[in-house]
Amino acid sequence: MAVSQRLDLRQSQTLVMTPQLQQAIRLLQLSNLELANFVEQELVQNPLLEKEEADELPPAEQPAPDSGEPTPNDSLEFYESGSLPDANEAPLDTGESSVEGGYDEVAEWPQDGATAFQSSSRGPAGDEDGGSAVQRLSDETTLRDHLLNQVQLDLSDPVDRLIALHLIDMLDEAGYLSEPLDNVAEVLACDVARVEATLKRLQAFDPPGLFARDLKECLALQLADLDRYDPAMVCLLDNLDLVARRQYDDLMALCGVDAEDLTEMLAELRALDPKPGLTLDQRVAEPVIPDVIMRPAPDGGWLLELNAETLPRVLVNQSYHARLYAEARSKKDREYLTEQMQSATWLVKALHQRATTILKVATELAKQQNAFFRKGVEHLRPLTLRDVAEEIEMHESTVSRVTSNKYIATPRGTYELKYFFTAAIAGTDGEAHSAEAVRHRIKALIDDEAPKAILSDDSIVTRLRADGIDIARRTVAKYREAMRIPSSVERRRVKSAQA
Repeated sequence: MAVSQRLDLRQSQTLVMTPQLQQAIRLLQLSNLELANFVEQELVQNPLLEKEEADELPPAEQPAPDSGEPTPNDSLEFYESGSLPDANEAPLDTGESSVEGGYDEVAEWPQDGATAFQSSSRGPAGDEDGGSAVQRLSDETTLRDHLLNQVQLDLSDPVDRLIALHLIDMLDEAGYLSEPLDNVAEVLACDVARVEATLKRLQAFDPPGLFARDLKECLALQLADLDRYDPAMVCLLDNLDLVARRQYDDLMALCGVDAEDLTEMLAELRALDPKPGLTLDQRVAEPVIPDVIMRPAPDGGWLLELNAETLPRVLVNQSYHARLYAEARSKKDREYLTEQMQSATWLVKALHQRATTILKVATELAKQQNAFFRKGVEHLRPLTLRDVAEEIEMHESTVSRVTSNKYIATPRGTYELKYFFTAAIAGTDGEAHSAEAVRHRIKALIDDEAPKAILSDDSIVTRLRADGIDIARRTVAKYREAMRIPSSVERRRVKSAQA
């Protein structure tokens, strides 16, 4: 067979992930805090991007602080009927001075399923209390400062103070010591006995229970401070595993006390703090800022709007770009300006598409889970990513990215968007039930059980099947353990002791 060369022309289709497309996909899965950090970095790197401030808005769009009238974003009179814009629709303003990015978008899902949409460029509301909150946090005394003040008063020897400082820095957030004292003595080049003696003095500091090596020692220090560390309590702390298993008969025999004394001892034990270090160093929980806000609509449906506080407000300064481009003397400078202009424009478009996609998905979730929002968790219906993706004509991966780390504030509370996607459990009547609704039903059955009629897993299966839920016993056990509900034997022992 002869070997020869020839030229063929073939046509094929391939998906090319351009940098702009990769950026748009990456922005979809970012949380509002991550998105804010990303936009701040872009503002620093790109000279053509500007951050829109509230005072830069046109006078017609400025909210009147003392007028007492609702702003456009809160007034239903300004909503316009229409449909959600397509994700591919160009959001760029073709004005001469700027391109706006970040939108306050509102979607209304009436009872008949129609949708209304409106976008405006109103800026996020300022935090009037932010400064005072930061000031309050900075004025709070930390656990380390509290302990150092006591060291200055109670320890006069410089060596003891140095050991104490080292031990204080070793405390974890709960107030425990995790490193052996031998290591401390080796690092400080001193005797272990000196370290132990200093530790004993530190264990008398306020709050009681600090500098313990384990839970037993932590509780013992607090009982000693209360003058309740007697032989019976010592025996009780030596058998904390029996306390966890609620084997009260064995505890009474070991401690040499009757049922009344044991009840009092357990009450004193429960009153102690297993994590004394958190008494002062309580970390401030960061509040969840919802990406979407849901409110009842006048027609009986639901009104959904994007939270303006989570939408970055960026502008592309075209006039500044035109002036710099006209003054550019080299080809390299003009190429740089063109590249930055394209990057800024794509960022604005990606932010708009992200906002539009979030609103689309949230609107569809409100439609699919309408019964949950009206009647409660028992009416949460099974839902998959594919169900939503098919309705809004997007890919499942896009819906998955949009619902990650995104929250919606509803009349029933604030939920992550992924909460509404639950597995389906078959029903005896052919109707599927949400796994989350089934878990709620199991918890309700256990909460309502009488002390003398504790429900076993088999009994729960029987009751659920009577309600039309076809579920296996092992599934009930798995859901019960996931909710940290003890078995029927342990529940019977606890409720018998409480009776």
